[in-house]
Amino acid sequence: MKRLAATVLSILFLAFIALPVAGAQAQEQPRLRVDLDQLNPRVITSTSASLTVTGRVTNIGDRRISKLGVRLQLGTRLQSEQQIGDVLAGDKFKDLAATEFVDLEPDELEPGQSAALNLAVPLGQAAKLQFPRPGVYPLLVNVNGTPDFGGPERLAAVTLLMPVLGVPGKAPASRPSSAPSTSLLWPIANSAVHVVSAPLGGPLTLADERLADELAAGGRLDSLVEAARAAEADTKVSSSLCLAIDPDLVATVDAMTRGYQVAGGAPGKGVETAKNWLGRLKALVAGRCVVTLPFADADLTALTKVRAGDATDTALMTTALGGAGTIKNLLGIQPQDGVLWPGGALDSQTVEAIGKAGVKTVLTDSGKLQSRTPLSSGVSIEGTDLRAQPIDALVSSALNGSGATQNGLGAIAFRAGLGGQNEGPQRSRLLIAPPRHWAATGTELTTFLERMGDFYDAGLLKSAPLPELLGESPAGTASVNYDPQDLTASTSGDVTAKMSQLDNETLGLSSAMTMDATKRVNPADVVAPVRLALIRAASTSWRGADAATVTGNARGDLEAIRSQVTVERPKQTIALASGAAPLPVFITNNLPVGVAVQVALKNNVGLRPTDDTQLQAQMVPANSARNRLLPVEALRAGRFSVDVSLTTPDGTPLGSAARFELTSTEYGAITIIITVTAAGALLLLSSRRIYRRIKDSRADRANETAPRVTEDAQV
Repeated sequence: MKRLAATVLSILFLAFIALPVAGAQAQEQPRLRVDLDQLNPRVITSTSASLTVTGRVTNIGDRRISKLGVRLQLGTRLQSEQQIGDVLAGDKFKDLAATEFVDLEPDELEPGQSAALNLAVPLGQAAKLQFPRPGVYPLLVNVNGTPDFGGPERLAAVTLLMPVLGVPGKAPASRPSSAPSTSLLWPIANSAVHVVSAPLGGPLTLADERLADELAAGGRLDSLVEAARAAEADTKVSSSLCLAIDPDLVATVDAMTRGYQVAGGAPGKGVETAKNWLGRLKALVAGRCVVTLPFADADLTALTKVRAGDATDTALMTTALGGAGTIKNLLGIQPQDGVLWPGGALDSQTVEAIGKAGVKTVLTDSGKLQSRTPLSSGVSIEGTDLRAQPIDALVSSALNGSGATQNGLGAIAFRAGLGGQNEGPQRSRLLIAPPRHWAATGTELTTFLERMGDFYDAGLLKSAPLPELLGESPAGTASVNYDPQDLTASTSGDVTAKMSQLDNETLGLSSAMTMDATKRVNPADVVAPVRLALIRAASTSWRGADAATVTGNARGDLEAIRSQVTVERPKQTIALASGAAPLPVFITNNLPVGVAVQVALKNNVGLRPTDDTQLQAQMVPANSARNRLLPVEALRAGRFSVDVSLTTPDGTPLGSAARFELTSTEYGAITIIITVTAAGALLLLSSRRIYRRIKDSRADRANETAPRVTEDAQV
């Protein structure tokens, strides 16, 4: 009984300990999701009379939730970059004021159900939500409710940064004495790798129709172009805007206009959509500032690792950084010379490589540069001829995630001088860069640019074209300061290892090619799709994908080229007329270039070549076929098979092996000589052995018949 009681008490004790943990885990599971549709106004001024918040609240948990209510909570004025960062990270803040809870309709939600969120709060001296003075404040949209089997609690919240240029009901506030000269990068880039294959002279194949959807009205890429076009009405916004364009995107859309297919062979439906979008992009970029992104927004540090042991082979890096020509040819605009906005982490080796590739200025995150002086103006990168123009890291961080455009406006206002006494040195230059794959809605994009116009008009910011910022002399020096964690989060070693393997095979294939005098096709153009697919494999949009998936398209493009050089499999069994006879090998080259082809025999137990020189590489002209007669000798009679394969001179496989079925009724002369010689040697050895046995036998009989001498006879 004592043992039983002890066991029961132990179980109860463990269960008692486990209960709070289970409760904590349950509380961590989100029960509600808040989707905000509108926040008006986005910037508080002295004339603002009310603040309106609309959206929807959705029950994403597994319990019914009742007594739903929402209110706004205002935090104290943010006075440092650290405080801004804490709010963006979701940390709690001290309340300055709060409104009463307003019931949602309906105020009870089953799992999966939603309710409208409509909240209008008056502003002014008598209101509960008061802003004491201009600045940037944290604003919390707080939704409370009571889940079944639980008590009332906060179930969802959205935190936003609210810029306050003037206190409602009071006279307008004075502006900072000097506003930072501000330029804004506007990214137009792929959100994912869409191209599956694009062979020379063949059809473009996309993974699906996602790109066409993004180009269509209301799509992500359409919204980016339309918002920038709408901003042309505001000369200050328009002049400060510089379009950052991915050359891979432009080249892909241009190819779509000539027809394409999706994986599986179905014809693409976005041809007209692509034509329309490309036309509007051409109109947008005319006379504007344009900078290039790396091709496919590739991780340049990953590309330097592909051929890390061969610093002379810079084909991938050169192609990745050569997008200015593509943009000029397809859009009719010359991008800023030598200016690059790279993605991913840059180490010292990559910085050196892009400098050698002709890049003069790098637009990069200010948090990744280490300098003894404030990083608001351009600086020289130590040990190189490169200039770095820092992108404000605080604003870039704010423009990511939930409430991105609103938080971005708050961070920009803070940088413009609405912070407290501890915000650090006043920025004289401000380069703003949203996420490279920005997915904000068209309404949010337009609102963001409109509020930027308000900042310019209010004197909070000074509109400055990007070339103006880049034309200034460097204000100091800096070193690249990427943490090991940044490099670890980049393209994985497994991916770069597979890329390196594919690049080596591509190099072996291209080295076996020669330009045909009639076709006049450059071998580099034939393997170019593989090179481009390798660069796409390093795209920053692949983060987290496994190596096989990332490099699958490049592998497919390489196999498609190699499969064009084949050895034909005989339709019937080949009968060798004699023991030593030529083996006919029919080689076809469907490529528009000549290829040096080497023949190899495998699994050839019953056959051997008699002249190895005939297996060595020979040129097969473009779009032609050659019949090679290989001198071989049958090592045995009967039916047997042999595998015939093709390679380049350096051993890179071509096509696939073909199995030849053979029959032979005769041995080759050499085989017969060897057989006869072996038989003669065997006969000689056998005869010698017989002779020795006979000799030994006679000796034994002679010993048996000889007279014996006894001891008595001797005496």
